[in-house]
Amino acid sequence: MEEMEEELKCPVCGSFYREPIILPCSHNLCQACARNILVQTPESESPQSRRASGSGVSDYDYLDLDKMSLYSEADSGYGSYGGFASAPTTPCQKSPNGVRVFPPAMPPPATHLSPALAPVPRNSCITCPQCHRSLILDDRGLRGFPKNRVLEGVIDRYQQSKAAALKCQLCEKAPKEATVMCEQCDVFYCDPCRLRCHPPRGPLAKHRLVPPAQGRVSRRLSPRKVSTCTDHELENHSMYCVQCKMPVCYQCLEEGKHSSHEVKALGAMWKLHKSQLSQALNGLSDRAKEAKEFLVQLRNMVQQIQENSVEFEACLVAQCDALIDALNRRKAQLLARVNKEHEHKLKVVRDQISHCTVKLRQTTGLMEYCLEVIKENDPSGFLQISDALIRRVHLTEDQWGKGTLTPRMTTDFDLSLDNSPLLQSIHQLDFVQMKVQRRNCDAIHFQTTKASSPVPATPILQLEECCTHNNSATLSWKQPPLSTVPAEGYILELDDGSGGQFREVYVGKETMCTVDGLHFNSTYNARVKAFNKTGVSQYSKTLVLQTSEVDIKKLLAVAWFAFDPGSAHSDIIFSNDNLTVTCSSYDDRVVLGKTGFSKGVHYWEITVDRYDNHPDPAFGVARMDVMKDVMLGKDDKAWAMYVDNNRSWFMHNNSHTNRTEGGIAKGATIGVLLDLNRKTLTFFINDEQQGPIAFENMEGLFFPAVSLNRNVQVTLHTGLPVPDFYSSRASIA
Repeated sequence: MEEMEEELKCPVCGSFYREPIILPCSHNLCQACARNILVQTPESESPQSRRASGSGVSDYDYLDLDKMSLYSEADSGYGSYGGFASAPTTPCQKSPNGVRVFPPAMPPPATHLSPALAPVPRNSCITCPQCHRSLILDDRGLRGFPKNRVLEGVIDRYQQSKAAALKCQLCEKAPKEATVMCEQCDVFYCDPCRLRCHPPRGPLAKHRLVPPAQGRVSRRLSPRKVSTCTDHELENHSMYCVQCKMPVCYQCLEEGKHSSHEVKALGAMWKLHKSQLSQALNGLSDRAKEAKEFLVQLRNMVQQIQENSVEFEACLVAQCDALIDALNRRKAQLLARVNKEHEHKLKVVRDQISHCTVKLRQTTGLMEYCLEVIKENDPSGFLQISDALIRRVHLTEDQWGKGTLTPRMTTDFDLSLDNSPLLQSIHQLDFVQMKVQRRNCDAIHFQTTKASSPVPATPILQLEECCTHNNSATLSWKQPPLSTVPAEGYILELDDGSGGQFREVYVGKETMCTVDGLHFNSTYNARVKAFNKTGVSQYSKTLVLQTSEVDIKKLLAVAWFAFDPGSAHSDIIFSNDNLTVTCSSYDDRVVLGKTGFSKGVHYWEITVDRYDNHPDPAFGVARMDVMKDVMLGKDDKAWAMYVDNNRSWFMHNNSHTNRTEGGIAKGATIGVLLDLNRKTLTFFINDEQQGPIAFENMEGLFFPAVSLNRNVQVTLHTGLPVPDFYSSRASIA
């Protein structure tokens, strides 16, 4: 029953109702609280003065949006009331229950009469603190409101069911324990409130004060007051007015406003309304039962979420640990190859050292012997051996000249680890589909649920929509026309372009995917399968895709591409179909091309459309994960040439080399030549090579790149042939 307690408390004082009255809006108030929130209206705005003047429309700003007259609902006594023009509106306060309370404009006069009997100021208005509707009281004042005897009885039973000590009813903040009860006032007092509000003098001296427990019993044993008519106080309610929906007395039917209304017996309507309320409670009880079951479901969901979180976290850790183990195994294999190369190089060099040491010892011995022979003074003896010594010296000299003094092994390791695709895959590692993650973590789950519903049908690759462009491939697929089992997603797989193992390149709900960064002049095999919560379908037929071919004569793969807004810094500004870029910042920002290169010879040019205040833009190539907020070449993911109006430098990993005279201006053309067959990167300015070959040993996947600030605007030109002099040089080589 504690959940019912808020229904039994007054919205003004926050305590249990005492002598509650029913407002026409069906809300309840204590009689004393109702008197405390009365507001007196101006005399000129009273109903009597309005009837006398004939005015029918009010000029007040009402709370309701319809702005009806305050007295337009004379039968019910209601109107929308917001304030008076003749006096400032009193700010509203909040009761302990959190509703707005409109305090009185002036304190009520001190009186020892009960709230119902005390005189009410003329033209008083009361505003319901819960719905904020207002009404003007008639001459009867608060006596015009019916008393809620049922609510009083419920409160009595509720208080009797609680074993807590009785509290003082007049304490303003924390009620203290009551020490006495006045039988005449029907109020429980603590000692301070009794001395302040119920002094033992004057008329109050005749009141009988009893202990709280005795007062509770006497209150419970006192006969329930019979509800009387508000219009005829000496008459009890005997009938029920169907039209007004309220109990009425016999006199109301004879001479009151209910004389022409339909009425029914009070007992019959009491039973009928009790039955209606019981039926309504049955429906509400069903909703409450459903709410309880729903709360149980939500609490079970909390537990299940926690358990699933632990399970999923363990699955994720297991997957990541498996990736780390695979990487460690591959690391061990690569280290073994490095160690093998290391041992081979050391063996070759050590063998050459041993061979040279022996030969040098022999040469030194021959030289020392010849010097001693020269010291001899016997001509005939010298001539007998001189020819042979001369031949030996020349033979030994020739032996040193046949590549003996050239190292048989270089100190550089001809091994270059291409980790950019793996790093890119790690950066793209994400939660794409929860059920796919569970499929990868625990395939047994699908075997146990397979019997519940079938797996989706095998998807069909749409050959007319599959194509390649440069080193990108676009694939499209669909479900069979007669398939009735829906698919929750698809898994697209490609091999490595060399007939190797398939790998997942896309997992999701879309039926079209474009894969970038493939090798030029390579043949790829593609296949797709569908999945749902039950399992995965069979693979589709394998589709063979051929990327752009290479010009065998020039070892050149011609590619058309633009700048990539998706990977660029947010300060980069694009135009001209993403072929022209500039920047909104004074700091250098990086933008990459859409196409990456890993094979062949590629050449593109960049023209300078605007060049103000002599900045130093940078041009070159970079990995996908290059830093985008610094000049190109500041980290180890970019290889670039940066140039101002007078000279240029090559830069990689913040190392500046090969300063070369000759700069750029508006209208200049910068050429970038990436020769992955020779593993070199070369730059040109206005069709002239700028400095030597900028970088060598270029291996892996590279994207065209530019860094610039707001003082520069450039335009990209692609699909260009290699300069003629470089082509002729390549053919000669």
